[in-house]
Amino acid sequence: MALHLSVLLIFTGLTGIHSVTTVSKVSVKAGGSISIPCLYEPEYTHHVKYLCKGYTWELCSYSVRTDQPDSSGKFSISDDKQQRIFTVTINNLMMKDSSFYYWCAVEINVREDERKFFELSVTTGWPQLFVDHQEITGFNGEDVTIHGSYSNTGEIEWCRLGRSCVKEPSGSIDGTRVTINANVSKVFTVTMSGLRTESSGWYFCTKGGLQMPVHVTVKERPSTTEPVNHTAVSAYGEPTTVQGGKHRAFIIPLSLLIFILMVASFIWFMLRRHKQTKAPASAATAVEEEVSYSAVEFKRKALVKVEAADEDVTYSTLALQ
Repeated sequence: MALHLSVLLIFTGLTGIHSVTTVSKVSVKAGGSISIPCLYEPEYTHHVKYLCKGYTWELCSYSVRTDQPDSSGKFSISDDKQQRIFTVTINNLMMKDSSFYYWCAVEINVREDERKFFELSVTTGWPQLFVDHQEITGFNGEDVTIHGSYSNTGEIEWCRLGRSCVKEPSGSIDGTRVTINANVSKVFTVTMSGLRTESSGWYFCTKGGLQMPVHVTVKERPSTTEPVNHTAVSAYGEPTTVQGGKHRAFIIPLSLLIFILMVASFIWFMLRRHKQTKAPASAATAVEEEVSYSAVEFKRKALVKVEAADEDVTYSTLALQ
């Protein structure tokens, strides 16, 4: 079997090993998914790409093709013609998917297809090499940090697919500073500093014969935000510093608005209190203006009966002062 595999590898190397580039071995936990990038040469930009599965190339069977999407949802494939990388994703991995060779291939038609294989190891426990996210986004001119863990031995490297690698502790890839920190046992971080738009692409960390691909997307930060550091929690429960942005332009007007509302509330309260104090005094003044005073003179009247000889009686009114 070892001899057969050696012959297979030599044969593969003579038939297009330099035309398609990918990782060699990945470890994934059962139930999870994995995305594998496959780099190809410029002359294959408009060719059909596909993933097939088999111990040998002769026994390989199609899993998914760019011209025939997989309806089961188990596999997916996309082709970035600008970066010249097609990406295959395998979902809902099970133990029966383990220890197979998968082949990233380009259909040629006039001759044998170009291809490169990778080995998939599915585990029930924690993978031997793991990163918290296969997709990560950063901003132009800033930093981005990838967190990972491992249980195997070997030197940690950070590589760009089809290009150079950086070994621990630091180095540079295409003008971007790379720092690898593995001071804590079984845990490591990779920090890419001074990101540029051209830093976008597929990278992978490698340790002890295992690789784990990571796609980095670099964007321009919106002009309304400023970069600040905030704390997040990684998949391992440890606090991590993440580059982010806050709308500083929004915070300042909000503080001003709160101050204005406080001043307006105070003025309204004082005006209301003044109005309530003034109201009783005004009412008293109004009542006082409506009352008029006058002297009252009391006169007592009496009737006096005067008898005359005759039956005629005359009454007079006498005023007593």
